[in-house]
Amino acid sequence: MKTIAVVNQKGGCGKTTTAVNLAAALAEQQQNVLLLDLDPQAHATIGLGHDPDDLPKTLYEAVTCPGVKLTDVLLPTAMERLTLAPSSVILASADVELSRAANRELILGNLLKSVRDRYDVCVMDCAPSFGILTISALVASSDVMVPVQPHYYSMEGLRRVLETIRLIRERFHPCSAGNLNVLLTLVEDRTTLSRQIQVQIREIFGSMVFQTVIHNNVRLCEAPSAGESILDYAPRSRGALEYRALAAEVLGNVPAVESVGRSSSRKGIQKDLSEIFGGLRTGARPTSQRKVQTGSGIAARIACDPGETGNKIEGEGVEPTGAEMPGDLDFEREEATLSAAYAAPPQESETPQ
Repeated sequence: MKTIAVVNQKGGCGKTTTAVNLAAALAEQQQNVLLLDLDPQAHATIGLGHDPDDLPKTLYEAVTCPGVKLTDVLLPTAMERLTLAPSSVILASADVELSRAANRELILGNLLKSVRDRYDVCVMDCAPSFGILTISALVASSDVMVPVQPHYYSMEGLRRVLETIRLIRERFHPCSAGNLNVLLTLVEDRTTLSRQIQVQIREIFGSMVFQTVIHNNVRLCEAPSAGESILDYAPRSRGALEYRALAAEVLGNVPAVESVGRSSSRKGIQKDLSEIFGGLRTGARPTSQRKVQTGSGIAARIACDPGETGNKIEGEGVEPTGAEMPGDLDFEREEATLSAAYAAPPQESETPQ
């Protein structure tokens, strides 16, 4: 099962819109899809027509109550082949309740293990913070999708995601969050700033940037109020067409990249974005279906260290080796292997008696 974590600690960049509509587009392309709403705001749950306050069980019970299985909380949706694991505001307390649980970072991986034969793809809508559930989603993921609005502040958010993924690989399985991809969202082609950031991001990260671009579209804003994905609400809109293209790209069908003009008489962005990402080394790799190419060389440095996974740095003419991907991890083995490192939660400092 392909497991995609949609994550960015910056809010307002289109995470939930992307998670809901990507899941719907994948289901439309004959994939059995599970959507996990890991955000206490429960916007993905609301966006698919369910009221979080009226649900008897949500993901909160699945992650905190040992007797509740993931299948006990799953809900059908209006779209065939798409199933929802809903959220509610009480999920905000899960981080506190799990803070002293052993192997808490593997909790989602163990839940997904029980349903991996029923679904082709799992999409996880993560909260805009790096709490236990978001870290657990990254540990369990085979792919990480980072929606990035073409604004300068979003670049800083992307840097934090890259740093977090590097730390996760150092502590947990080295190929957790194995494939990192950047998705440009809320794009306005009319602005000089948007065009310049698009050009720089593609130069920096090369093929790690999805060729599909999600433009700012009013239909995408209207669809959640109807409790529908954009594919049901406005199937012929630009937003629906772009999320269909994104789903096809996720499945390995790469569309033609949009050309973005570089020249302009206006000022636009005043800083070279490569300065933000120059020191990073996270272990992120382009997906195997997509042609490996790098722009400024920074994308080549964002690759697995040979000492960690046996993969050499991409961009040097060496193809990655067939490392085990997180979607196929044996989480029981992982618990045993990593127990010495994190079987017990960090202890708070106490004053000696």
